[in-house]
Amino acid sequence: MNTTVATTGTEGKTWGGGNDPLKASYGKMMMWFFIVSDALTFSAFLAAYGFSRFKFIDSWPIADEVFTHVPFFHGNYPMIYVAFMTFILIMSSVTMVLAVDAGHHLNKKKVTWYMFLTVIGGIIFVGSQAWEWNTFIKGEYGAVQTNGGNILQFGEYKTVEGEQKFERVAIADFAKVAHSERTQHESKSGLWFVSEGTLPEYSIDEVYKGLVANENILIRNQIINEHGHKTILSREESLKQLKSDGKAVVHGANLKVNEYGSPLFADFFFFITGFHGFHVLSGVVLNVIVFFNVIIGTYERRKSYEMVEKVGLYWHFVDLVWVFVFTFFYLV
Repeated sequence: MNTTVATTGTEGKTWGGGNDPLKASYGKMMMWFFIVSDALTFSAFLAAYGFSRFKFIDSWPIADEVFTHVPFFHGNYPMIYVAFMTFILIMSSVTMVLAVDAGHHLNKKKVTWYMFLTVIGGIIFVGSQAWEWNTFIKGEYGAVQTNGGNILQFGEYKTVEGEQKFERVAIADFAKVAHSERTQHESKSGLWFVSEGTLPEYSIDEVYKGLVANENILIRNQIINEHGHKTILSREESLKQLKSDGKAVVHGANLKVNEYGSPLFADFFFFITGFHGFHVLSGVVLNVIVFFNVIIGTYERRKSYEMVEKVGLYWHFVDLVWVFVFTFFYLV
């Protein structure tokens, strides 16, 4: 009995086993699986940030007023250093592409050189992110937190190029230090049941006295008006708000308070940029290992630089994620 086998046109196109599924090595396939799963994780974090951002859109910190610092320079340079960090990371991705291409041509010298530049770029980025964290944590001007958790910032109008602009003023520049000594709760004083952190540099009363003595200083709260700027109170409203609702003086940002606005912004900033920074640091470690393997000729003997290509996939993923983090936190 003759049987006819219907052909579907798929013979020879599906993976029939072996070490190269879909014409890719297992190493590459597993790297792609990891990248896809990690991309979903970052997507969830950024989606959570986006929902929180738009829920509190009227009081969310303005990035141009938060990230204004540049190492070794004093002044207001919105987004300049963050743009530099982004440029460095993108250029490190370019050098990684060149390293992979040189590996395809079995050019050990070029692979070594481009891998070295990639490592340097990663180190600069991680160091810059650590500096940015330190600056964000320390703060610069200080602010007052109200009983309701809102943030009150201080500043004055200054004429810049014929236009009046509101510029922040540091609490240390106008607060009147009282002669009374403030003591911290300690167990030796019998207050063993009271937990208190480090005392702030200034008290609310000292800040209020300084505000009274400086008639040109006003308060700006964290509510964003229809023009996209934070609301600036009148002189009378400033004095009344601080006197009746001031709770504590805060400097910088941490997981509890944030002198720039909503504490939730700081929580997301530390978590997401820290998670990404951990990925970059891991990538630098992997690149250093591969770099030394290139130097000692490990891949030259194998006649294959596939390992460079695999860590390159990870490095490109890290760079791509930063583009989204940069857009969400700094541009939107």
